[in-house]
Amino acid sequence: MAKTNQFMALALDEARAAGARGEVPIGAVVVFDNAVVAKAGNRTREDNDVTAHAEVVAIRLAAATLGNERLMGADLYVTLEPCTMCAAAISFARIRRLYYGAEDPKGGAVDNGVRFFSQPTCHHSPEVYSALAESEASDILKDFFRARRVDEG
Repeated sequence: MAKTNQFMALALDEARAAGARGEVPIGAVVVFDNAVVAKAGNRTREDNDVTAHAEVVAIRLAAATLGNERLMGADLYVTLEPCTMCAAAISFARIRRLYYGAEDPKGGAVDNGVRFFSQPTCHHSPEVYSALAESEASDILKDFFRARRVDEG
């Protein structure tokens, strides 16, 4: 594994675990005061819940752990550029910083697509840092979908 941030390394572990469960391999970690307060992988299939993206699940867990729906001062590490739904959750939770791995030109909403945080209707925009462990995050997704195509072929 290439040298990476310890929190992104945990998000990558969550992504691998999600993939092993048959979920799209995306992982997320919420950090507050330099400590992990929540981590999750996608659970949409497991929970039969289209909103159970890694980011949303991690935000829910962090809010429960911290006893506050506002996560001001918290940072989120996620392996893939968040979609519009997740970007909205990040904004509403008042996440301080967003770090993500791979870009998602098709479904991303931060640096691609609707660019949610740049919209005038967005009430809170986190600082955004992209391409953290980008190759590894991308490889996890590519390997997952490549294996799916082989299994179905």
